[in-house]
Amino acid sequence: MANIVDRIWRHAGTDPDRIALRTTTEDLTYGELARRAAIFGGQLRRSGVAVGDRVVLIAPTRPEFVIAYLGAHLAGAIVVTMNTMATVPEIDWVLADSEAALIIEWHTGTAAATAAGARGIRHEVLAPGVGLAAEDPLPEPVSRALGDTAVLLYTSGTTGKPKGVELTIANLTHTAEVYIEQLELRLDDRMGTGLPLFHVFGQAVALLTALNLGCPFSLLEGFTPASMLDLIRDHRLTVVAGVPTMWSAMLHADGDYGPDDLRSLRLAASGGAVLRQDLVQAFSERFGCRLVQGYGLTESTGAATYMALDRQYPPGSVGQALPDTDIEVRATDGAALPVGAVGEIFLRGPSVMKGYWRRPDANAVDLYQGWLKTGDLGLLDLDGCLFIVDRLKDLIIRGGYNVYPSEVEEVLYGHPDIAAVAVLGVPDERYGEEVAAAVVTRPGGSLTAEEIRAWAKERLSAYKVPHRFVFVDELPLGPTGKVLKRAVDRTGLLATNSEG
Repeated sequence: MANIVDRIWRHAGTDPDRIALRTTTEDLTYGELARRAAIFGGQLRRSGVAVGDRVVLIAPTRPEFVIAYLGAHLAGAIVVTMNTMATVPEIDWVLADSEAALIIEWHTGTAAATAAGARGIRHEVLAPGVGLAAEDPLPEPVSRALGDTAVLLYTSGTTGKPKGVELTIANLTHTAEVYIEQLELRLDDRMGTGLPLFHVFGQAVALLTALNLGCPFSLLEGFTPASMLDLIRDHRLTVVAGVPTMWSAMLHADGDYGPDDLRSLRLAASGGAVLRQDLVQAFSERFGCRLVQGYGLTESTGAATYMALDRQYPPGSVGQALPDTDIEVRATDGAALPVGAVGEIFLRGPSVMKGYWRRPDANAVDLYQGWLKTGDLGLLDLDGCLFIVDRLKDLIIRGGYNVYPSEVEEVLYGHPDIAAVAVLGVPDERYGEEVAAAVVTRPGGSLTAEEIRAWAKERLSAYKVPHRFVFVDELPLGPTGKVLKRAVDRTGLLATNSEG
């Protein structure tokens, strides 16, 4: 029997004065974190929350999120974390699909209260000072089975309605254990992030890894490049978790930040999207720190591959399979492909989800004989290093030729006047699909479609060169900074002709 807070509970008993959480204004020890979580968990139990009930939590990256999150687990609830920018319809869907018993919302929000009221579901406000009331705490974590669902994380829903990913106590525990080993973490490490904790990367890979180990974990609410760099410097962080857009923003931050400011930082751990090689090199040169990356999905608890620290990897690789994880690249008929061939990535291992919440139809498709069908395209080399080519759904088929948007984006990002770009396919009468690009230029830059096309023609095969362009002020981003291609306004791309 187990609970995901078991190790945190032990840390609180053996070394209660050790720092658990830090912000720019306060520190919270393991003893205090456990006490406040136990008080909050006791409140939930007394209010009628039973073991296995779904509790929706919507809160920013703050200690109060962690207190409520751990308190709900202590009480045996299944925690459903959601984006703080979620709208009423989005929240309504999750409340209905999960059959939630309770929704907890940060005190500055209003959408959850509206959705809960319409559904007749109890709503509670989470505010600073949670867990400080003089009330009876839970005496110990509720014991559950390792295979029990611990969290439901709803996928972004690129097609159809979002699905709830069931991650178990075993999934979360194994992910923490494997990253403690893979990142060579020690008790004297000081970890931190500006990632949202409602997302699998911030929650499972970063937060729970640090707390399971028992080291301090610094939280930054509202990432900005300067505030993240200041946090690393002031808290003398040794390991930081982030996504490529964060590293890029930090690299281009105003000020004279350099290796002396980040001399404590030994490792920047990246996920969420594939790193560009120029970013890896430039970040390491400016800050004197190794930037490594891994690959994982919500459905695999954020864990599939990572880069061992004692070896170098070929450019573009996201590392090798984590211990006890198997990776295969398969053709459309499900047959395993040879080394170097591009196909869909399949995963098998202890971090792979239990399944989609009450979706046997989706499970039958995406979980087959113990393998997770990822929807990502990639290839393996002779050493088992994985290269992500693109999302299967993002693949552009132009006149019968496969075009991988990430390859085109990598080339366009090399242009000195392009700050951001999203390459996608749009309908075309002649070719079926045409390669299109939404481009954000750097401040003061002046670019035309013809200039970009000329740049691309020197570096790409003709069928891969974008033929339709639109210039925008910004691209829509998801909670981890990944470009949301489905949200890119395609009106301008559809309006342009094949010459731009």
